[in-house]
Amino acid sequence: MKKTLLSAKQICKSYNDANHTVEILKNVDLSIFENEKLAILGASGSGKSTLLHILGTLDKPNSGNVNFDGGNLNTLSNKQQAKFRNQHLGFVYQFHHLLPEFNALENVAMPKLISGENKSTTYDKASQLLERVGLSHRLENKPHQLSGGERQRVAIARALINNPSIIMADEPTGNLDNESSDSIIALIHDINESEGTCFVIVTHDHQLAEQMDRTLTLVNGQFLS
Repeated sequence: MKKTLLSAKQICKSYNDANHTVEILKNVDLSIFENEKLAILGASGSGKSTLLHILGTLDKPNSGNVNFDGGNLNTLSNKQQAKFRNQHLGFVYQFHHLLPEFNALENVAMPKLISGENKSTTYDKASQLLERVGLSHRLENKPHQLSGGERQRVAIARALINNPSIIMADEPTGNLDNESSDSIIALIHDINESEGTCFVIVTHDHQLAEQMDRTLTLVNGQFLS
């Protein structure tokens, strides 16, 4: 039986819009297991990105709990949550969010440098990760000098720099052509198999979702049973 890494219990999220309340998530329960590749499928506006942000402690639910390895993440301070994210999670977005003024090597190294790690050691590891994702020839290139697929590979390498238990990806292939998308999916499979890294991917791409170990579909803030 696989170990549960992260779980969400009765997650509710709503926003006040003018004179009424908009419900985004409605009593969502979810368990994420070690080493798995989970796709959360849903149309735009279904609540999937909001759920990912809550799972990653980037947003807070109105009610409900998120637990990691038995501990309630909602009880942590903002500083403690930031430390948790740095140590245990990696994030990849549709629009890579690379820092434009830094090259690929510096972008990948940034999470470790922020946490105070040795610069030389960190750059060595960042270089190894860029080689791992097929970009050893692009270390000095800045984001505007890279293709969309290459920028996303840099983002994945950056997400891996702190050896996360889980990588959370929001539409990681949504802005890519078919060839680049296929290469990113192949990289996800490779990292999962070789490193045991868990991936939680929110997407509206059925083709991507079908290649994951498990797929859940979110409709109007609830998982289809």
